[in-house]
Amino acid sequence: MKRIIIAFSLSVLFCIPSFAQVYANKDLPLKIAPPKVEDYPYLLPIWGKKAVQKGFQLPYSAGIGINGFSQDSELIIDNLMVGFNNGPMYNLDEVIRFDKSIASATSINVRPDFWLFPFLNVYGLFVKAKTSTAIDASVWIPDAENNWTQLTTFSTKADFDATGVGFGLTPTVGIGHYWLALDMNWLWTDVSALDKPVTTFVFGPRLGKTLKLKKPGSNMAFWAGAMRVKFSSATTGSLLLTDIFPEGQLDQLQARVDQGLVKVDDTQQQVDAWWNGLSEPEQANPANQAKYETANRALDKAGQLLVGLDGTLSNAENSSVQYSLDKSLKNMWNFLLGAQYQISRHFMLRAEVGFLGSRTQVLGGLQYRFGL
Repeated sequence: MKRIIIAFSLSVLFCIPSFAQVYANKDLPLKIAPPKVEDYPYLLPIWGKKAVQKGFQLPYSAGIGINGFSQDSELIIDNLMVGFNNGPMYNLDEVIRFDKSIASATSINVRPDFWLFPFLNVYGLFVKAKTSTAIDASVWIPDAENNWTQLTTFSTKADFDATGVGFGLTPTVGIGHYWLALDMNWLWTDVSALDKPVTTFVFGPRLGKTLKLKKPGSNMAFWAGAMRVKFSSATTGSLLLTDIFPEGQLDQLQARVDQGLVKVDDTQQQVDAWWNGLSEPEQANPANQAKYETANRALDKAGQLLVGLDGTLSNAENSSVQYSLDKSLKNMWNFLLGAQYQISRHFMLRAEVGFLGSRTQVLGGLQYRFGL
């Protein structure tokens, strides 16, 4: 019987993970006397000597890994507030609909770790990333009968630099011929366009099996699992207009803004004409009042948005857009499959893919381990 303990790690910016694993095993029954305490020369892990005495082969107690990662995640955006050139902020939830919002990231991260106990790995995370958010959205306005029509559409993509630091814990346990690792970590990421760092918590259970190879000290590990990502939802920031809409799109945007202003004005006249054509009893009807107030409120918000954009487009190079919003992942969970080739007790190569749900990801990494 063999019991194998493997540890993992991952980190996220809007889901930016890193991953590492190490192992220990025990062959039962033992046909030789347990090794002496002095045969284990390292300070860590705590109780490491006792584990060795009982026949466990522990991994080297410390390590450092470097990982490359790429990911796409679909977002849900609510409570959108927008302002221009540090002016008043307007809530646009009622008139802007997000057809699709995708957050993408590529990162390089460094992960130092050590085994605190034979069953608990502790690690740090240092992340450098390039991220982007691509949005397809549309502006909608109602008529007097509360029939909503699409006023205009727009697509934007903003690129950001990000730097993150964090830490994590990985409890591990052997289950028969398999192992179970429950990884969890916290990451604080500073994104160039945001006022405050993004706080992310990741939980990743994995169940796997390790196969010993003929070469001494080498093996192959395979696993399946899942990843749950949760991050701080409130986001505020400021962007240059030219960072949101590239120069080639500004002329098209100006044409859409001009058309939108005309459409808003025409619709407002139709709503006013409908209201003024009602008798006093009809105007006192709560249903008609609700329709009139809803139409006026939505048209006013759409008009504020278009007027603000029109003013910034006249001096686009020096104009900025301030925003605040609540964001969340469309799906917090996705499925994982991974493998690791342990070249020797010092060097390990690993790869992992995530899919299903609304998040896809690919990771590859190299780890070096040593005694501490």
